[in-house]
Amino acid sequence: MVLYSLNRTFVPMIIGFDAKRIVRNGTGLGSYSRTLVNNLIVQCPEDTELRLYAPDKGIDALRNQIKPGVTWCYPSPFSPFFSLLSPLMKPYWRSHGIVNDLKRDGVEVFHGLSGELPIGLRKAGIKGVVTIHDLIFLRHPEWYNTVDVMFYKWKFHKTLKEATKIIAISECTKRDIIHYGKVEPERIELIYQSFTLPTKPSTLNPHPSILKKLGVDSYILSVGTVEERKNLGLAVKALDYLPDNVHLVAVGRQTDYAKSLPKHPRLHLMGQLPIEELTALYDGAEAFVYPSRYEGFGIPIIEAISRGLPVVACTGSCLEEAGGPDSIYVDPDDAQAMANAIKSVLKGAPDREQRIERSKEYIKRFEGNDVAAQVMQLYQNL
Repeated sequence: MVLYSLNRTFVPMIIGFDAKRIVRNGTGLGSYSRTLVNNLIVQCPEDTELRLYAPDKGIDALRNQIKPGVTWCYPSPFSPFFSLLSPLMKPYWRSHGIVNDLKRDGVEVFHGLSGELPIGLRKAGIKGVVTIHDLIFLRHPEWYNTVDVMFYKWKFHKTLKEATKIIAISECTKRDIIHYGKVEPERIELIYQSFTLPTKPSTLNPHPSILKKLGVDSYILSVGTVEERKNLGLAVKALDYLPDNVHLVAVGRQTDYAKSLPKHPRLHLMGQLPIEELTALYDGAEAFVYPSRYEGFGIPIIEAISRGLPVVACTGSCLEEAGGPDSIYVDPDDAQAMANAIKSVLKGAPDREQRIERSKEYIKRFEGNDVAAQVMQLYQNL
């Protein structure tokens, strides 16, 4: 890993960001974007201006998570026509019209935080940086609607034409960009994403507040959208090979896939939870499972390790990068192996505490300010 330092003279800049996910997405791309921008505010050299461009103000609770020190920019309601057709005009502004606003504001570098850049950016003389999180829609199109795959593929190739520099959040994603985009490796910068879970102990006691009514004593935790790709069914099947007192608690938005999961009395689907309750569940768990078949990175693994949990995940994508050598990885179709791995990290298991401490040391590479320093250095290099 390359470490960057801001202890040098920097050229003042005006940097723009695609802020749609910041004001609209509570997790995933929204979390990545808010974390990076907030850390850049702390790292930002004097006289450098950060401007956040969003098609509307979005959700107040999400927008208000951004620290003071940025300028918010929205499309001008230039006529009643815009207001009348805003559901159509807002996406058009984000993919085309925003370029005129960037030129007007003197933006020198524009960062697409969620895999997209507006068309015309390069022609306008504005340096484009794009973060690409994953190309799962190309690697596994069977998990997507055919029309969506065609649209995502078109946007991906358009974005590559506009980008001066591409940020990949994992080696796995970098390999996919090179393979599917035919991109020269020197155009890609590997910069891992950081995480935002609070580091202090939760003020909630997870057992009585969330789980007591379910009769849960000991549990393993899984966090993520309950969908086919995330493969939660593997962890459910593993319950049959685990002690009868061990339950599985799954937190995340539920899709139709949740209805197809095996019925099990020790499975508890919690839906989405506020960060304080989620933190409490991390703190009360014995282990963390992440049986996903394919990820661009796997931030919940890092969150779990930061809360002192051993991790069991699956092979086949980038999860070894996120969890490091002291997490355990099994085949995504082998329930017995998943159960054996979980048994080996439950409380009282040999080397459990040492495994946790080594993993905590490993994830220090994902700390926010170091990531922000690398990104700021990238802007300056342009």
